[in-house]
Amino acid sequence: MPTFANARIQVGAERTEQYIPLLRGKRIAVVTNQTGMIGPTHLVDSLLAIGMDVVKVFAPEHGFRGEADAGEHVANERDKRTGLQVVSLYGKNKKPSAEQLKDVDVLVFDIQDVGVRFYTYISTMHYVMEAAAEEHKTVIVLDRPNPNGFFVDGPVLDTAFRSFVGMHPVPLVHGMTMGEYARMINGEGWLKGGVKCDLSVIACTGYDHSSYYELPVKPSPNLPNMSAIYLYPALGLFEGTIVSVGRGTAQPFQCIGYPDCPLGAFTFTPRSVPGAKDPPYRDQLCTGLDLSSYGEIYSRLDHRLNLEWLIGMYTNSVDKKKFFNSFFNKLAGNSTLRKAVEAGKSEEVIRAGWQKDLEAFRVMRKPYLLYAEP
Repeated sequence: MPTFANARIQVGAERTEQYIPLLRGKRIAVVTNQTGMIGPTHLVDSLLAIGMDVVKVFAPEHGFRGEADAGEHVANERDKRTGLQVVSLYGKNKKPSAEQLKDVDVLVFDIQDVGVRFYTYISTMHYVMEAAAEEHKTVIVLDRPNPNGFFVDGPVLDTAFRSFVGMHPVPLVHGMTMGEYARMINGEGWLKGGVKCDLSVIACTGYDHSSYYELPVKPSPNLPNMSAIYLYPALGLFEGTIVSVGRGTAQPFQCIGYPDCPLGAFTFTPRSVPGAKDPPYRDQLCTGLDLSSYGEIYSRLDHRLNLEWLIGMYTNSVDKKKFFNSFFNKLAGNSTLRKAVEAGKSEEVIRAGWQKDLEAFRVMRKPYLLYAEP
């Protein structure tokens, strides 16, 4: 549940007086998931209740109601609650087609992000903006706070490693809200052919990048609490290694380990559960580290991407040739991080290697910010 720290923050979706006038008389598609809430009511239900002409919903990874596994195919369907057509933007159809936008005038984008480059909602937003620009449709982003918006860190993506888990030359932790990020996509000409989207951002009020914001709804099945959200930038990299991040346990993205791991004494056994139907090392006892308290207590104090666990797990692994898999470089956004870890370089040396790119990014990012920095 949100805490008192959230009380003064009003998210874009709550500022109905700012965007309802832009929607009257328009055929509306809503790009959203389970996080698109106005208090206790979903944005889609709120728009329908006041007579807005919502014609369809586009849903990102994990689906409209946010129940699908990471990477799981999400089918098109009819929403049982509203009867609306739900079009999946995950899988083969990542970008709305001209046919899917034929009966739409305006797309309303309302998804809670966590501020990490490989979290795919920003890629979905890119494709929505690109399709809207090509089909001459308007996009309205209803902004929400970035829970990891209090720092910027990590390697900047080398575009040779561009993929759906990293489309833009930004750091692993970019320190921007969805609204700010949309402005940057448009302003930097990152849409195909340099097209510009007709974009409006309904900003939050009472928020700046130093604000503590506790997410009222989990943004995806395996980020159930703030500890997981704060640990996600560092632990997400382990999805490109032999190390489990606790999918299929009560502590996803709050513990790390694998069978017979020599580092740590914490044990866990991944099981098939909703949101993690076939997790790595299913039904196998794993040994490793419990990081839940670190995530909950210390992560807000450490404005850095933590590499200590990655380096430690690699250094202590028995078969180093099998530690990384082919997905790691896509998550890292380059080939240099893996090579540096394999070469035994320290966290300080690795971090020094991305500072020049980080400074250039901060300069590029500044004109697109809507909220004050710490």
